[in-house]
Amino acid sequence: MTTINWQSQKEAVILLLTILLGLVAGAGFMILTGHDWVTGYEFLFRGGLMSLERVGNTIATAVPLIFTGLSVAFAFKTGLFNIGAAGQMLIGGFCATAVGLTFDFPKPLLLTVMILTALVCGGLWAAIPGWLKAKFNVHEVVSTIMLNWIAYWLVYYLVPAYFKGSFETESRNIPVSASLRTEWLSQLFDGSYINIGIFLAIAAVLLSVFILQRTTLGFELKAVGFNQHAAEYAGINAGRSIVLSMVIAGALAGLGGMTLYCGYATNLQIGILPSQGIDGIAVALLGANSPWGVLAAALFFGLLYSGKGFMNAMTSIPPEIADTIIATIIYFAATSVLIEKGIDKVIKR
Repeated sequence: MTTINWQSQKEAVILLLTILLGLVAGAGFMILTGHDWVTGYEFLFRGGLMSLERVGNTIATAVPLIFTGLSVAFAFKTGLFNIGAAGQMLIGGFCATAVGLTFDFPKPLLLTVMILTALVCGGLWAAIPGWLKAKFNVHEVVSTIMLNWIAYWLVYYLVPAYFKGSFETESRNIPVSASLRTEWLSQLFDGSYINIGIFLAIAAVLLSVFILQRTTLGFELKAVGFNQHAAEYAGINAGRSIVLSMVIAGALAGLGGMTLYCGYATNLQIGILPSQGIDGIAVALLGANSPWGVLAAALFFGLLYSGKGFMNAMTSIPPEIADTIIATIIYFAATSVLIEKGIDKVIKR
């Protein structure tokens, strides 16, 4: 228990140091371009936190990132690098949207069916690279990238063919009965576009923690991730674990697609791979592939994405600076192994 607590504390320290280093680098960029970094950061954080409405928008922005971050982190626990969260998100979101546009059920029943559809379709889409990895040792990075583009072109054809809205490039708007937005929650945050997707995201975090830390399945998945050959020698079916890990990762990403298209947005636009699928990799890295770390990292990214528009509007700092700050934080997140080694050296001394 002490070892687990120390590991959690170390992950928290790494997360804070990564963010701090990124913010320091961002301040340097502002200084080099002749801008006041104190004012820049003041408006950046005020943009996401200055009112209940902006707090609600920050949370709504973070929700899809929580799901894609969990998706990447869960697969990584089994030693898999899931680059396909964008495609899984697109397929899950499209299938949920199709259900919402096709059926006229009462809202509780319709949302339940849409949630199950997103989970199943996202999971099945991710099962393909999982099966290819387990059966033929096809590298998951290659197969998931290819499936991203297959998903892209499938949705590109199916939306205009069967669900075309006012324009060729978008679906019909989601009806109220199929939307994750609720009037009481929006009013609670002064009219923001926060939706009940946040409750689904919190449930996903809790379920991920439970599976990874409290179940035999979680132990087997992590054992395969640490050493596949040793796990097989111990009697664990590594192929089954790989496929199952990808199915769970895809289900999480698929549900993230539903929260994006049926909660954050009002319809599905074609010709766009959801950037949240790629950003989920950064969220997982920044969160040290821990469900709680992913939650914190996604909320922080949501704050940056919500606040950068306000910073650009209220100061002369160009929008590229805000994007550079985010990219720098991602860079430091990617080098978190070096930060961890530095912490270990300090402790030994």
